[in-house]
Amino acid sequence: MEMQQIREGDVSLLVHAFSEKGYTPSVTPVFYNPHMELNRDVTVAAIAAWIKRKNKDNPDENAGITYLDAMAASGIRGIRVAKEIGVNVTLNDWGEEACKLILENVELNQLSSNSQVSRKSANVLMHEKKFDIIDLDPFGSPAPFLDAAASSAKGLLAVTATDTAPLCGAHLNSGMRKYSSVPLNTEYHSEMGARVLLGYMARVIAMHEKSMVPLLTHATRHYVRTYVQLKNGAKAADKSLREVGFIAHCPSCGMVDYKKGLTVQMEKSCPFCKKEVHVGGPLWLGSLHEQGFCEEILLEMEERPLGTKDASSKMLEVCKNELDVPMFYDQHKICKQLGISAKPIEELLERIRESGFEASRTHFSGTSFKSDANYKQIKQIVRNY
Repeated sequence: MEMQQIREGDVSLLVHAFSEKGYTPSVTPVFYNPHMELNRDVTVAAIAAWIKRKNKDNPDENAGITYLDAMAASGIRGIRVAKEIGVNVTLNDWGEEACKLILENVELNQLSSNSQVSRKSANVLMHEKKFDIIDLDPFGSPAPFLDAAASSAKGLLAVTATDTAPLCGAHLNSGMRKYSSVPLNTEYHSEMGARVLLGYMARVIAMHEKSMVPLLTHATRHYVRTYVQLKNGAKAADKSLREVGFIAHCPSCGMVDYKKGLTVQMEKSCPFCKKEVHVGGPLWLGSLHEQGFCEEILLEMEERPLGTKDASSKMLEVCKNELDVPMFYDQHKICKQLGISAKPIEELLERIRESGFEASRTHFSGTSFKSDANYKQIKQIVRNY
């Protein structure tokens, strides 16, 4: 198959020839997805920010950081990390043709000094060696690789999940099998998917007596992406698990309730309309982002030649200011239930704040918002504004 050379960030890359129109990455001999550039741009900025935070007193130690791109394919993500950050990178893939292409791309970018190419099962490699940073970006679910990654990663674990249908409840049984959770297919399904993934990660990581703190989590296009800080210790692991719990959703009126804990009891009927509720979980009910880390990523983005700088910076700004409460409200669904037209969302947010509650936009959806007001209070505010 014909090859072509592309440019992304600070690197050049050989990939199998494609055209943007009708391009299907999975049918090429070695996987490369141009639509994931935003994901990779954020990755470079996030890892650079994390390393600066880790080595703030000893910046010369950056070269000693180890990073694993566990399913490297063309090598684009790991090669960008090696070139644009300068850490020691291992680019691993099980495919023979992929490894040959990775080697060509390493040589093309003159990165042989800090880039090692490996052809192994990702799980075998992660059980054999430890890395400061592990990046999982599989084709589909990361679930089969999380146990090995939790054992191997010493500091940061970055995970992409593209199986959004199981995570969000559209394929219920598949979601239950892969993530040992019941995902609910609701208007906030994108956040549901993110929290189901994080809840599963927290439980797997805790089995290795480690805790996790999400630094950034975003749902974009067809995937969920998260960066979690790891810390050793049984007590820390126990504390992390206390952020896992269950959610109750009323499909009749839209009420949402949640409780933290792995043995909680949820009410069977809605407190507002008395109809039967659906219960989902276990899932992550803690923070999705750390505001300070989002600010640090934005600073990194300002200094780098990123192709998606405008879009990725805009997303990060919304994440940074997102209210720290589980699940968002969909303004259009509420207005439809009330039989009224939706007004500018900023006006609605101001009315919610004037009523004594907190409110913010959310990156999950342009027509949605987060608030600490309950569903009945939100509907009353929407009805009156």
